Amino acid sequence: MLDMSVPAVAKLRRLLDNLPREALPDILTSIIRTTNQEKLQILDAVRLEERFKMTIPLLVRQIEGLKLLQKTRKSKQDDDKRVVAIRPNRRISHGSITEDEEEEEDHDDVVMLEKKIRTSSMSEQALKVCLKEIKRLKKMPQSMPEYALTRNYLELMVELPWNKSTKDRLEIRAARIVLDNDHYAMEKLKKRVLEYLAVRQLKNNLKGPILCFVGPPGVGKTSVGRSIAKTLGREFHRIALGGVCDQSDIRGHRRTYVGSMPGRIINGLKTVGVNNPVFLLDEVDKLAKSLQGDPAAALLEVLDPEQNHSFTDHYLNVAFDLSQVLFIATANTTATIPPALLDRMEVIQVPGYTQEEKIEIAHRHLIPKQLELHGLTPQQIQIPQVTTLGIITRYTREAGVRALDRKLGAICRAVAVKVAEGQHKEAKPDRAEVGEGEDCKEHVTEDAKPESISDTADLALPPEMPILIDFHALKDILGPPMYDMEVSERLNQPGVAIGLAWTPLGGEIMFVEASRMDGEGQLTLTGQLGDVMKESAHLAISWLRSNAKRYQLTNASGSFDLLDNTDIHLHFPAGAVTKDGPSAGVTIVTCLASLFSGRLVCSDVAMTGEITLRGLVLPVGGIKDKVLAAHRAGLKRIILPQRNEKDLEEIAAHVRQELTFVLAACLDEVLNAAFDGGFAVKASLEHLNSKL
Repeated sequence: MLDMSVPAVAKLRRLLDNLPREALPDILTSIIRTTNQEKLQILDAVRLEERFKMTIPLLVRQIEGLKLLQKTRKSKQDDDKRVVAIRPNRRISHGSITEDEEEEEDHDDVVMLEKKIRTSSMSEQALKVCLKEIKRLKKMPQSMPEYALTRNYLELMVELPWNKSTKDRLEIRAARIVLDNDHYAMEKLKKRVLEYLAVRQLKNNLKGPILCFVGPPGVGKTSVGRSIAKTLGREFHRIALGGVCDQSDIRGHRRTYVGSMPGRIINGLKTVGVNNPVFLLDEVDKLAKSLQGDPAAALLEVLDPEQNHSFTDHYLNVAFDLSQVLFIATANTTATIPPALLDRMEVIQVPGYTQEEKIEIAHRHLIPKQLELHGLTPQQIQIPQVTTLGIITRYTREAGVRALDRKLGAICRAVAVKVAEGQHKEAKPDRAEVGEGEDCKEHVTEDAKPESISDTADLALPPEMPILIDFHALKDILGPPMYDMEVSERLNQPGVAIGLAWTPLGGEIMFVEASRMDGEGQLTLTGQLGDVMKESAHLAISWLRSNAKRYQLTNASGSFDLLDNTDIHLHFPAGAVTKDGPSAGVTIVTCLASLFSGRLVCSDVAMTGEITLRGLVLPVGGIKDKVLAAHRAGLKRIILPQRNEKDLEEIAAHVRQELTFVLAACLDEVLNAAFDGGFAVKASLEHLNSKL
């Protein structure tokens, strides 16, 4: 029963043959499978005859088990042979199969793949590489791991849209209508898309532009990319780049690695199936860098019109033409985009919306969308424009419309509860018709207590349709207003001024507060300020000290040396938010001038601008976002650097009409505009009166 082909087994057989017969029961019992009890019984047997009688049944049992095991293995091998013998789709001719036909059947799928490669419209270089790989594939056994890798590579090469494209829809009027229906405002973006369409009509082989939409969150940068694809009649593909830290995500992995795959660009082209889609590179400003490389550097070839006609992915290892792809990148700020990458893109600023634009967007797009999501109809709920304005001014303070969309969703959920309760009550046949006959709309309460609902469930009438959302209903649903503090309440004492700041989330108003106390002439700055803003504060106090006599500014003891036995504390509220930049210079000067003169800054004035030690006001950036932030806060007068006058053209006409702009070239003009009746004039008159 032993397999003599194994050397160790053959040696064991020879040892057993050389053993004396009387030792066989002990030796075999220790080799075969027996229990400890059976072994002890054989050891207890003293006579040799008893040992043989007790060992033979154990040997017979072991032999029967081995025979059964051999029989099972043999039947399994026969089954495997039978399965291998049954080959599907065998072509039998005259009852026999030739070796050529069998070989052709084994390589049928490879032949089909080669046919697809030859009939595809790939470039000459790619065709040469594929034919070389198909030759290697034919000589390679299927059991090799490289067989599957090579076949996957060839299938990807066949699926790529080398010469397949969609035809652009080049009707300017129709494109304008589509853009206007999908998005309100955004005139700059619409103008750029229509310009591309117009040039495309005149020249067919125009390279795709590389645009970069920069603006705060929630203004529609991503959705406008989808609308551009719809306008052009092209396929759309979005690539999220936020947090990407590996250059292989862009350029793919080399095929020598296990689990290698093409980059997101090539994979996106395979997904859309055409070579001229609209690619949206979302959040390009949030790319990261790691040990695996810099993906922003990998994008340089992709987004360069002079290079992307021969983009080489590491997985493909052949050039692919990306010149017909329309790339659109989105970002919240250009500060974190590498300069080399930013230089390759056409930056289009997408500022925040005005209050009027938000109202139009809400009633054209957001409210119909929320009604559809919550199963409501305009016959069940009405939200007047006055109510929408109340939501915008009292419950949201943002550049985009995402928070507004969430607030409208909360209102729709509350109305859905009332509508569902009303339908439930109407279903009761014996409901008492009770009511006070008031001709007013019902207010909706989102967070009403269950006890009050259950107590009045049998007496309350179903809500009148449509349910009108007014200010009382807003307070019931959304709670008390979040932004109800008047700006004038913050400016009721000297030493407070309003500045304008730019953030990636849009413009913001920023209060600057100052106080003085007896001390040793120290300047204290609080509010998580950056180095540039701290330097602006030192510049401001130095300029005021050098011009104290001119403006008759004195400390508590009447001295023109403002820091003589006096400490100054400057604070920028919202201390948890980091602040930096030079644009708060004029605000700090105005705040300190108010503190030392004892005069109040006008409550409707906001300002921005960088200062110099000689009192000049230099231009700053983000003017449109800052102006919109002041407009949202209800301010009426804005002091800007004179060299920023050109930026006012980007602001909507109705916003410019509601605001008064003061363009200042020096700090004298800033102070005259910030105080009622001027500042320098009054100081000079007071100085003359004191002399008389």
